[in-house]
Amino acid sequence: MQQLLNGLFVGSIYALFAIGFTLVFGILDRLNLAHPSVFAASAFIGIELVEVAGLPWWAALPAVAVVGGVLGLVVERVAFRPLKGRADAHFAGLISSIALGGMLIALLQWRYGPDTRRFPAGTFPDGQLEVLGARFTVLQAAILVISVVLMVALAWLVARTRLGRAMRAVAENPTAARVLGVDVDKVTATTFAISAALGAVAGALFAMNVNSAQLGMGAAIELKGLAVIIVGGMGSLPGALVGGLLLGVAEVLAVQHVGSSWRDLVAFALLFGLLILRPQGLFGSRRLREV
Repeated sequence: MQQLLNGLFVGSIYALFAIGFTLVFGILDRLNLAHPSVFAASAFIGIELVEVAGLPWWAALPAVAVVGGVLGLVVERVAFRPLKGRADAHFAGLISSIALGGMLIALLQWRYGPDTRRFPAGTFPDGQLEVLGARFTVLQAAILVISVVLMVALAWLVARTRLGRAMRAVAENPTAARVLGVDVDKVTATTFAISAALGAVAGALFAMNVNSAQLGMGAAIELKGLAVIIVGGMGSLPGALVGGLLLGVAEVLAVQHVGSSWRDLVAFALLFGLLILRPQGLFGSRRLREV
């Protein structure tokens, strides 16, 4: 029970990160590889807001989300919009987002240096809770609740709101959506902003969970985020949620039973196994491509 809970805490952060990743891919058919850099930048910004601005950790999260949303708009405007209409827009956008992400990490290194940064002592509550004999901190419970609330809110936004209907129309056919009066450019920018805001909150929560922020933390979670959206099904929000939780639980159980050095091996072996059994992912669907 203890390890299952630990896996859910870590997996909820993976899922939140991956949902931001898959939101852009599922709606806009673009792979934004600057997303991990936004994840890392937000961890440093969260520490700055607590340490310098004096905000409590829970009040820093909305500010981090806003900063992340602004970074998402910058990524869309700089790395993707200038390439709109080009025949190689998919591949060129991917490379352009990698370059922009690298620039963002370079700015972080210039501002904060290469050393690990941590939240000040006393930032987080000391209390512990117990469920069925498993103990966890108040912070871990808050991380799980915040992640689930944000994922449910995103699912509601996509399924029930006017913006969500516009997003689904753009995902189905951008040209037809434009003919029907949907402002595709606005929907595209909003999708990037929401995606980056979710990635930013995931970065801050990850830094809070381990109380550290490093320049390479985005690169470390990038492959896991991609693994999660592949396991769940490319473009599937429920798939990203289930995939993230599965990966988190698999990692924690691997550390518990075979050692920490086997953590990534077991997690990615799970990825290979699932893809052999279900190549389209848990919640994905088969697509036919005409040549």
